[in-house]
Amino acid sequence: MAKYSCSVNRCRIMHSTLVLLGLFMAIFLKPTGAQVGVCYGMMANNLPPKPEVIALFQQKNIRRIRLYDPNQEALQALGGTNIKVMLGVPNEPDLQNLAASQANADQWVQNNVRKYSNVNFQYIAVGNEVKPTDPYARFLFPAMKNIHNAIVGAGLGDRIKVSTATFFGAIEVSYPPSHGKFHSDYQKLLSPVINFLKANQVPILVNIYPYFSHMENPEQVPLNYALFTSPSIVVNDGPFQYQYLFDAMVDAFYSALEKVDGGSLNIVVSESGWPSQGGTATSLENARTYNTKLVQHVNQGTPKRPGPIETYLFAMFDERNKEPEYEKHWGLFFPSKQEKYPINLN
Repeated sequence: MAKYSCSVNRCRIMHSTLVLLGLFMAIFLKPTGAQVGVCYGMMANNLPPKPEVIALFQQKNIRRIRLYDPNQEALQALGGTNIKVMLGVPNEPDLQNLAASQANADQWVQNNVRKYSNVNFQYIAVGNEVKPTDPYARFLFPAMKNIHNAIVGAGLGDRIKVSTATFFGAIEVSYPPSHGKFHSDYQKLLSPVINFLKANQVPILVNIYPYFSHMENPEQVPLNYALFTSPSIVVNDGPFQYQYLFDAMVDAFYSALEKVDGGSLNIVVSESGWPSQGGTATSLENARTYNTKLVQHVNQGTPKRPGPIETYLFAMFDERNKEPEYEKHWGLFFPSKQEKYPINLN
């Protein structure tokens, strides 16, 4: 027994060391939660002033924002806030202009990024949901390359990632998720983009909406499967089981990426949400249920890719200038800044 005994002082020192080690592990080794942001669309003429909106982000402790264009007032208001920013490059007319020359891209970065040195830019999203049939589709990849070169040239390449936001419409086969496959025309459009993202170790941004899958096919896509309320497994796919449609959609996209040698990419969900009125299965309760459960669920990831998923809820406000009717009602807040329903985004 005496062989393993210690003095009182030695035991105290050992105890203190173990306590400190435990605190270190608790602080630094605990799993990191998902990084949740909110999209700030501005297609309405009754929204609050930009500084008030950014103040609302801070008040609600929303730490990430997606802007669809470099709105100067919003960028000024974001200065010094530490809110991480996904800044969009609009499809028209910007893609063609930025693809035309490196000088144009350099100027865009100077005007919209370097000018705001106290804004915490995280991503530049070059284009949103570009379709192969769009007249500007052929400018997508050249514009991305030029913006990337401009970011690197500005000495910001280690801080700001250049990507693009695509959407689930690019997928031709989604069931079961392991059979996920791109439409051939989207594969052609996205192939150079995927290679570029791989080479630069940048995630691909994907807009994921279980709502639309249910709206378009309510008989085959049950509401509870889309709303994160299914009580049991809905889809068995080899070693993976799917209780929620969101997981199946994300994993189908991963499967499609794998089939074009893009399996090393990570997906950032750049939009997801549920409208509160105006269409099939729309209500305040359904919107609250989907968004609340989404925030909770993205902490654990999907069957194919466990782990937190960076996700952006759509959207901060209702946007009454959009069509059709259900497109007007995705906001977490009314234009009055009143919360539609309580939700904890952290």
